[in-house]
Amino acid sequence: MADLFAELEAPEAAAAPAANAPLADRLRPTRLADVVGQEHLTAPDGAIGRMIAGGRLSSMILWGPPGVGKTTISRLIAREAGYDFMQLSAVTTGLADLRKAIATAAALHTATNRATAVFIDELHRFSRPVQDAMLPALEDGTFTLIGATTENPSFSLVSALLSRAKVFTLKRLSEDDLEQVIARAERHFDRSLPLLPIARGALIGMADGDARYLLGLCEELFALHADQPLDVAQLANIVQARAPLYDKGQEEHFNMLSSFHKSLRGSDVDAAMYWAARMLGGGEDPAVIFRRLQCAASEDVGMADPQAMVQVMTAWQAFERTGLPEGRLFLAQAVAYVATAPKSNAAYLAFDQAAALARKTGSLPPPKHILNAPTALMKELGYHDGYQYDHDRPDAFSGQEFYPDEIAAGDPEPLYAPNERGFEREIRKRLAFWSARRKSGR
Repeated sequence: MADLFAELEAPEAAAAPAANAPLADRLRPTRLADVVGQEHLTAPDGAIGRMIAGGRLSSMILWGPPGVGKTTISRLIAREAGYDFMQLSAVTTGLADLRKAIATAAALHTATNRATAVFIDELHRFSRPVQDAMLPALEDGTFTLIGATTENPSFSLVSALLSRAKVFTLKRLSEDDLEQVIARAERHFDRSLPLLPIARGALIGMADGDARYLLGLCEELFALHADQPLDVAQLANIVQARAPLYDKGQEEHFNMLSSFHKSLRGSDVDAAMYWAARMLGGGEDPAVIFRRLQCAASEDVGMADPQAMVQVMTAWQAFERTGLPEGRLFLAQAVAYVATAPKSNAAYLAFDQAAALARKTGSLPPPKHILNAPTALMKELGYHDGYQYDHDRPDAFSGQEFYPDEIAAGDPEPLYAPNERGFEREIRKRLAFWSARRKSGR
């Protein structure tokens, strides 16, 4: 690793980016007030703004999607609060490098009595031992941590580190925010983007909330020197839309699945289709989507429409045999079926109550009359004695007891309570009929 003293940036330092640097670097704000989209934190009455006004920074973690200003904000708050600044990346920094950085910050503090802010990009990529190694330096004030992460800190960072740092959530940039970014680029080049108004809106959509990506697109367009403004089709031929944010192994994955499942449960077929399309477009394994559909078909539809599980399994099998792109039709049909089916969680609730009853009553033996008696000894002990074969009784119903004797003696309340929706309406009638037969002794 290079000499870390050389990597320190004094509070007043603000090296100009090279002329051939990417446009995003050349247009990086030089004042915190110029940062767009994060005013809830950076404004004078925001959490970070108040820290700067007080001249003392607390360790913090900036959590947000790519291209919303995490690195820029980190540099500016260190500078405006009067801190020396050191930048590391968790991708390339190991435990030995981190220890050197800590030693450098400690030596600087001893030599100049100045505080150092250490910015660590991609903080979530640090292993647990490396995260733990930072704790003593944070505890004794050797440096102030400014970490940046695109992943939920509660999933990726150790609890001891989270207890020593404030987590600030940065917002995805809005269309208005991105319009300000474009205006800044146009002032830099002293000319407007060569786009029709509708294409300008499409360009913002292509950036998907990422200012860095948007400035990269702007740089391509300014290099064209087009004679006429471009329409949407011409724009699409020149630049490429940003890939949607979707990390199949992290929080976004679970957020999408949760949104999908809750849309199914809430009978919102349009939203369910949308979230399924988002996941599929983001590269999610279709089997993951079908598994969640199958769960919803049982947990939320259940016996209100027993065909829901059959429909999902059939669609899943058809998908596996056909593949994409045609397979999306089977997925769509299954989504539509589950979302629009009558809903009941009665079976799900009944099993939870049955599990609670089983835990409460322990290892009660079953009543002997429903046990088989394959040996003479078992027959002598009364196994199978008095069992009634239901098919030999009227309506194939004997009304005999199947609970353990200790539970049956307490006249237990029913566990399964079907509702009046869908097929469960018929089940309610059956249960009422059998209950009446039991009470009459027939």
